[in-house]
Amino acid sequence: MNNNPLNKLRHSYIEKRTVIRKRLAEFREIYKSGSNENIFEELVFCICTAGASAKMGFKSVEATRDVLVDGSLKKLKRRLTGVHRFPNKRPEYIVHTREYLKSEYGFKLKDLIESLRDPIERREFFAANKNIKGIGYKESSHFLRNIGFSGYGILDKHILSTLHEYRVINNPKPPANRDDYLSIERSFIGLSEDLGIHVDELDLLLWSEKTGKILK
Repeated sequence: MNNNPLNKLRHSYIEKRTVIRKRLAEFREIYKSGSNENIFEELVFCICTAGASAKMGFKSVEATRDVLVDGSLKKLKRRLTGVHRFPNKRPEYIVHTREYLKSEYGFKLKDLIESLRDPIERREFFAANKNIKGIGYKESSHFLRNIGFSGYGILDKHILSTLHEYRVINNPKPPANRDDYLSIERSFIGLSEDLGIHVDELDLLLWSEKTGKILK
């Protein structure tokens, strides 16, 4: 019984629960006390993490933070050269998304997000909107979680690998489309319910089991 991997996971959760909950509280504080610029920074982090890594996302934000809101495309490309694996394409995504949010919503990201009351509609806005460049369902879920919105599955390679190891899903391949994503997400949420661990906490727990870190 003690060798049951789910029991081991429950034990690990007990050990890490305080740190995990502290991290989630920090995410909620970004939205509660942060500015529209802070929220956009989180969106940029996810744009730069997509197709790369969280570490590259962190480095990219650090390199561009002071020019994210009004820096030119040329300046952003220069800042990300040698920092991001896609130093031309990611700045294009950032600038297009930024200008769209400015022209359509006055860059009032909090007002925009608060207008999206339904959790599914909220994610769909970012995942399926052709003017929000560079992110799909995974990074839209990541973005919303990172600003304190709850209940989304962030199906990155670490989560998918773990779900496969626990035989929750048949293979660890990334979902090919929206329906695949939602199907795996339902399985992930089902695991969280079986374990009695909230899906947001389970995400950070599984990520830390693979990487040894509780990041964002």
